[in-house]
Amino acid sequence: MTNDQRKNFKLVLEYDGSNYHGWQRQKGVLTIQEVVETRLAIMIQAPVRLTGAGRTDAGVHARGQVANFFSETRIPPERLRRGLNGLLPDDIVALELALVPDRFHARFQAHSKVYEYRIYNGPMPPALGRQYGWHIGQPLRWDSMERCLKLLEGRHDFSSFQATGSSVRSSERIVMSTGIAPAGEDMQAITIEANGFLRYMVRNIVGTLVEVGRGKLTVEEFSAVVAACDRKQAGMTAPARGLCLLEVRY
Repeated sequence: MTNDQRKNFKLVLEYDGSNYHGWQRQKGVLTIQEVVETRLAIMIQAPVRLTGAGRTDAGVHARGQVANFFSETRIPPERLRRGLNGLLPDDIVALELALVPDRFHARFQAHSKVYEYRIYNGPMPPALGRQYGWHIGQPLRWDSMERCLKLLEGRHDFSSFQATGSSVRSSERIVMSTGIAPAGEDMQAITIEANGFLRYMVRNIVGTLVEVGRGKLTVEEFSAVVAACDRKQAGMTAPARGLCLLEVRY
């Protein structure tokens, strides 16, 4: 394949991660990347390798996952998107597909990512939509949780919220914004935008925030957890089903 023949395509995907072992291709399990690459290869009649903006773990959803791939295909982007959606399973949808400059890289050029975590905080778990949120029947102290969330804004070492056994060069990340807002009856959405995320970072933050909401941790104790840089000091890992990658910003 020569550089003057190949073109760079940007793909924006929405998916329900319930039936998948995350984004990244892995041997012996079904992943989003494998499914989309396989269907694209059928359309293009050539192997395709997607570069994703980031990995979503098993059971995590996305409304705006971004990937790019190079291909020599002459199929127009919109026709390719429609054909791809005709081949994809119902729980994966190609929202956008467009030509971009060769220099575009879905991962390395991302400025920030926005994740949302939904909590159903009513007396009964919902029958509909239960795969998109964590049900907690006990009333939560949302004001205290939001105060803790605001403490995370700025540059911090997030080791306390990193999955055990992770190996990264640095556990420092910059959180640009956070918020908690109603997202339906008895449902709240916690949003975090950052320049990058450690493995399980959002889910570990949410699990610790819930400890605050239940009155098991004070705001001051939450602040101490952050400063400790010790995963053992933080709360449980919140279930994957409540987490969704909303947007990747460039």
